[in-house]
Amino acid sequence: MSQETDLIKLYSARILALAADIPHTDRLDAPTATAKKRSPLCGSTVTVDLVTEEGQITAFGQDVKACALGQAAASVVGANIIGRTRSDVEAARDQLRAMLKADGPVPLAPFDGFEVLQPARDYKNRHASILLSLEATLDAFDAAEASNCA
Repeated sequence: MSQETDLIKLYSARILALAADIPHTDRLDAPTATAKKRSPLCGSTVTVDLVTEEGQITAFGQDVKACALGQAAASVVGANIIGRTRSDVEAARDQLRAMLKADGPVPLAPFDGFEVLQPARDYKNRHASILLSLEATLDAFDAAEASNCA
């Protein structure tokens, strides 16, 4: 298979549709915490605002400046993040990482939408961008906990 055909497969219509319709792209006016993550390899960035109550995300906003794969991942996160706890987000991150790097299974529901990113397994230089939204969310949880607001 040629490299051009591989890239066409990687940027499928489903990935591009997700990238074009990212939920919760408005920043929050009064977040409990904010975190920004950057992929040093490609320069993609995701900034996450969240509000937590009793350890659960009750409001979420994200500013995504990433490739279509990072945008698609942020779309899956945005569609499923409200009501999740830190342990839910950690599990999703760990499962997504295993899917990408260790040929692991698709993450469990509600984050099973990450299955669309399975073709990215072969593109190690894209993994960091795909993980950004979840990692920024975890950093925001860290900031919330540090200020005793989670």
